[in-house]
Amino acid sequence: MTRPDGTGADLALDIEMLRGWIGRTETRSEDLTPALAERFNATLGRRGDIGVGATAPLLIHLCLTQPAVPADEIGPDGHPARGGFLPPVPLPRRMWAGGAFVFHRALRIGTLVTRRSTIRDVVLKQGRSGPLCFVTVDHQISDPQGIALTERQDIVYRATGQADAGQGPAIAGAGANQKVIATDPVLLFRYSALTFNGHRIHYDQPYVTAEEGYPGLIFHGPLQATLLVHFAADLRGEVPKEFRFRSLSPLFDTSDVVLNAETTDDGMRLWTARPGGPIAMDATATW
Repeated sequence: MTRPDGTGADLALDIEMLRGWIGRTETRSEDLTPALAERFNATLGRRGDIGVGATAPLLIHLCLTQPAVPADEIGPDGHPARGGFLPPVPLPRRMWAGGAFVFHRALRIGTLVTRRSTIRDVVLKQGRSGPLCFVTVDHQISDPQGIALTERQDIVYRATGQADAGQGPAIAGAGANQKVIATDPVLLFRYSALTFNGHRIHYDQPYVTAEEGYPGLIFHGPLQATLLVHFAADLRGEVPKEFRFRSLSPLFDTSDVVLNAETTDDGMRLWTARPGGPIAMDATATW
């Protein structure tokens, strides 16, 4: 069984219980308001029509239908306590490992957006420094006209004390197209607020350095994916049909973030990195 600190975990007796969550569903709805679109654009430094009926910014749905967990049900890391819709994996650290988006059509500002989520799989693996539990969740994002996009979300749970950095290539190469994103606590805090994400690693500097041992605040995976999708759409002049990504190593507020892109035979490869650092998120976009 798992020790209280999440180390030395042996989930052999528990994995079948966790797999009992496979097939569980959750449906939540929320209005995509002009005010949300305005705050989203302000956070990302973008401009655009935010009137009712206008095309909504890409991946703004990640700011909608997030669980509003009461304060007394929040864990010490700021995440909701284990259990509920997601399985109660007894490993203390949870991260966005990757996923994919398929864009069917644009969401519109001023509509009611519904997210239907389903637990697709729960898998236990042994990493180089301890157990890893992967939970795959499928999301259907729709409005009154039907499904607008589908999403696969890969969540990884792991023990404390596992290696967090330096696992990617020594130095990421430079893309044919690059864009520098100035990283600071304000950007990370505002995105946490937009997504109602209480995870303290993104805004609580004393916690993330003293309790979790990181060198600085961690740049959100969903924010990296959002920046890369917008970068791809801006470069190509149209929204991709599909976007896939993997998180390989963390980014911190200790340096700027560089978005990279290069054209491939079947679309575009994109990645994030800090200057002189490894690839943080690796992605592909296809049209």
